[in-house]
Amino acid sequence: MQPKGLTLPSSLLSVLSRSALAGRLTLGTCALLLTATAFAQTPVVGAKAPDFTLMTPTGTSIQLAAQEHGKPLVLVVLRGFPGYQCPYCEKQVHDFVEHASDFSAKNATVLLVYPGPPAELDQHAKEFLAKQSEMPANIVLVTDPDYKVTNLYGLRWDAPHETAYPSTFILDKKGTILFEKTSHSHGDRLSAQDALDHLSAQ
Repeated sequence: MQPKGLTLPSSLLSVLSRSALAGRLTLGTCALLLTATAFAQTPVVGAKAPDFTLMTPTGTSIQLAAQEHGKPLVLVVLRGFPGYQCPYCEKQVHDFVEHASDFSAKNATVLLVYPGPPAELDQHAKEFLAKQSEMPANIVLVTDPDYKVTNLYGLRWDAPHETAYPSTFILDKKGTILFEKTSHSHGDRLSAQDALDHLSAQ
């Protein structure tokens, strides 16, 4: 039975169900699964954004903390490559690229995370970037081939042809989350102007 008020991912519920049917559902199993779930919660406003290091499609190592470096940052987790190039991601990134000078005026960096299955993910990311105009220096895209960051931020969309729940986090100069928006659909993305408005409000 699922405890009241606790929402478990479908994959964990499936494991629990199979274990119960096989008579192997022990307290240890429950504790292990629930602990794993607890570490996969999406960071909330007021929390420190978990640090991570990922690579650009061309092999440059990018660390979140280094990108902040005493300035605000907008972290955008895309759907990446769920088997095709997501048109909502293309539209959102184009919007942010169009407003790159506005982010630069606020001394803000935009870090885009492009998750997906590891096979040829860098190539898919390059194809995604090719659909955009030349990327400004203050907008950087990194790939997440093993869902390291997607899982770290509790954003794994564990369903066929899905990767991550598209999300945007606005961080202050100290890496504290000022604003967070997670979409549980393909659309409903934070616009560049909304992100700029939240940066202005800090």
